[in-house]
Amino acid sequence: MSDLMTLVEVGGAVTAVGGGAAYLRAALSHAVMEEEIGKNVAKLVTVPKPRRRKIKPWSVVEAGRFLEHVARTDDPLCAAWVLVLVLGLCRGEVLGLTWKSIDFEAGELYVDHQIQRAGREILHRETKTEDSDDFLPLPELCLSALRQRREQQLKHKKQAGELWQDSRELVFTTKFGTPIEPGNMTRMFAGRARHAGVRAIPLRNTRHTCSSLLVALKVHPKVAQRILRHSQIAMTMEVYAEASEEEVRDALRQLSEAMGNG
Repeated sequence: MSDLMTLVEVGGAVTAVGGGAAYLRAALSHAVMEEEIGKNVAKLVTVPKPRRRKIKPWSVVEAGRFLEHVARTDDPLCAAWVLVLVLGLCRGEVLGLTWKSIDFEAGELYVDHQIQRAGREILHRETKTEDSDDFLPLPELCLSALRQRREQQLKHKKQAGELWQDSRELVFTTKFGTPIEPGNMTRMFAGRARHAGVRAIPLRNTRHTCSSLLVALKVHPKVAQRILRHSQIAMTMEVYAEASEEEVRDALRQLSEAMGNG
């Protein structure tokens, strides 16, 4: 062990033994370059990659319970949670939405911008590629949530008065019209889930619940195909072949009533 520690010290990484195999391998490689040793024996050892623990996404029952809770508590991000779960949008895409991106008459939403944190700045950028841009049909639940969000934002603007800042007509802003910090949205999601009494999952895992919710909402398979971005309708029909749960339908019915869509 003393010889090994000496080699590590020669390699310039005293913490290698405690820091894991990667540190030890790097230290020995450095020692070979310095001609302190003739061979890096650590390269002969195959280290298994650590397995990431898979996180089970929400069931449709859990998602329905969460949405019903945020609707009844007048959550300012209620519509954002609806879009995340029903359309499978990611955090940056939701926060980057503008009112110009939404066509209420056609019932469509255009995904072409996103909010990103870059150092000390919050940037409103176009999506990475043109392939990322897409028109998505909006189920009635999404349209209802967005209408309520528009009314809520107008109320906040009136209350803020001269303190209001127009942020490129973003749909989701703070009570003073400024963009929402992406990290804050993640933290708010965790807090809402806790208060709703549902199992905690990362915000990015909500996308996996999207297809099941579309079934529970009785969205037409062709519409769901566009939302899920399936190349073949057969892929969508495999999702629709699964029976939905009555408890979910009841939770979503309550959600619709909470949004004045009953």
